[in-house]
Amino acid sequence: MDENMKQLQQSLIELETEAEHLLLARHQLVENDKVRNGNREALTALRKRARTTKTSVPCPFESMMNNIGNPASRPLVKEVCVTCGNHGSNEQTWMMFPGTDVFAKIPFHAAHTILETDQARLDHEAQKLQSYVKEKSFFISEKGVLADKISPGVLRSLVALKDKPW
Repeated sequence: MDENMKQLQQSLIELETEAEHLLLARHQLVENDKVRNGNREALTALRKRARTTKTSVPCPFESMMNNIGNPASRPLVKEVCVTCGNHGSNEQTWMMFPGTDVFAKIPFHAAHTILETDQARLDHEAQKLQSYVKEKSFFISEKGVLADKISPGVLRSLVALKDKPW
């Protein structure tokens, strides 16, 4: 094969590989968003069950000041979970673990803690995937493939091939 033809073939293979990586990352981003939405819905359901919102539970300082009357009978600082509030944190809750079909009855506090940790991990992964998609899109656009016209590099290769006698 001619050297120009090999160079064109190699550049097209590279672009196609990068485009495939971009499509896979976008697909993973969509799947990640589905799981994040499921976690968000589960956390909202747990907050409704505990009758709390993100801002309805008093901070530990307020609870400490309210309970200062008789310090011998109760601890000085009572930890207040933002999600649990005054809800029984040891009450058993059914939870299906991610990626499995296994249901388990675990304490309420543990259920929402697992979901919040998973949500933070998924948010971090989503940010990484978004930056990866941005990077791959930029790389492909630098090659001129995403434009509405033919890339100048491809045009030069085609002109060079056209000028060659077969």
